[in-house]
Amino acid sequence: MKKIAMFTMGTRGDVQPYIYLSRALMRAGYDVTLGTHPCWRNLVEGAGVHFEPVGPDIDIEEETTVIRGKSKNGITSILKTMNFIMKIIEGASDEVYKLCEGKDLIIITHSQMGAVEAGVLGIPTVNVTLQTEMIGEKLRKQKFGEKLIGGFIAKQAAKPTNKIRKLYGLKPVKSADEVMSDKLNLIPISKYVIDRNPYWEAKNILTGYWFEDEEEYTPDAKLEAFLAGGEKPVVLALGAMSFEAESDRKKLDMFVNAFSKTGCRAIIQGFQKTLQDYELPDSMIAVGSVPHSWLFRHAKFVIHHCGFGTTAATMIYGVPSIPVPHVLDQLGFAMQLEKKDVAVKPVKAKDLSEETIINAINEMNSTYAVKQRNAESISEKIHTENGLDEAVRLIGKVVG
Repeated sequence: MKKIAMFTMGTRGDVQPYIYLSRALMRAGYDVTLGTHPCWRNLVEGAGVHFEPVGPDIDIEEETTVIRGKSKNGITSILKTMNFIMKIIEGASDEVYKLCEGKDLIIITHSQMGAVEAGVLGIPTVNVTLQTEMIGEKLRKQKFGEKLIGGFIAKQAAKPTNKIRKLYGLKPVKSADEVMSDKLNLIPISKYVIDRNPYWEAKNILTGYWFEDEEEYTPDAKLEAFLAGGEKPVVLALGAMSFEAESDRKKLDMFVNAFSKTGCRAIIQGFQKTLQDYELPDSMIAVGSVPHSWLFRHAKFVIHHCGFGTTAATMIYGVPSIPVPHVLDQLGFAMQLEKKDVAVKPVKAKDLSEETIINAINEMNSTYAVKQRNAESISEKIHTENGLDEAVRLIGKVVG
């Protein structure tokens, strides 16, 4: 039995795609190890995947929330968060190295963990890329100015890799591309959502989204009664952006007031600290961890932060979006949704107010029939792709 390992760091959205991939690989007969923060043990093991703790035992969502809360500037906030994660990755290299030993393949997730260690051990790799902007246009002839700018960006992007290479006495690389797999880079996005860039090398392949329908989920009586008690609700799902270091009543007030003034019934995820002493109107309900594969199918539309996983879920389950991106990669995913006309124009986090939320809801309502039809059409096509099966097939060609 061939042994495969992969490692990832970050919030639940950074872990979930690799749980799906791990399960698909296990069904195909591979021995799979998934390494990540100790706080995700129950999530990973609960999915039946072999888990290995990597890095310090911290609540990563709470830690990153505290970092974000200390910075008013969105760009500064994401940079500080990325630096925090990269320090954890650098510090965990010894653990990663030991877990790589004896494996037949290392899948390098979007966090890039394991790339250097696999290289040192001479183990084949396969990459996964979530943000297509990170894929170089190797087949396009670049102008002199583009080469200069591209070289500078590549050098900056390679810094975390070079810090780990230094631990093993290796020379620095000029670009992170130098430690990427020369065989395969999986992009778990649907070809019905983005077009394949003609300047990509052949190894960069759109597989389709990775997902599993969690049909076994049963809502509690309160949520079931709420859904049965009126028209389809809006779902507010800001992901890690709704985890609070402290109560954020002002932000929740914006949404609650906007929902009330536009006549929306609403299901609210997150805001646990604020909701402890917050009385919602009868037209709204707060829920905890409900699978998006179940919840989104009961939503009229979803207001979300446009993380990779949430963006994918809206497309997979055919529901329109009001994007509220907080950082650059989320803005990119928001633009994907707007381009397919399944979302209104993004409401950037810095522009968030009761007025901008109301305007976005009104725009959604006035164009809803078209956006719903588009979302449902794309969802039907996505379900024909079998993205996980395609990923497993391609990995099998590499690992043998």
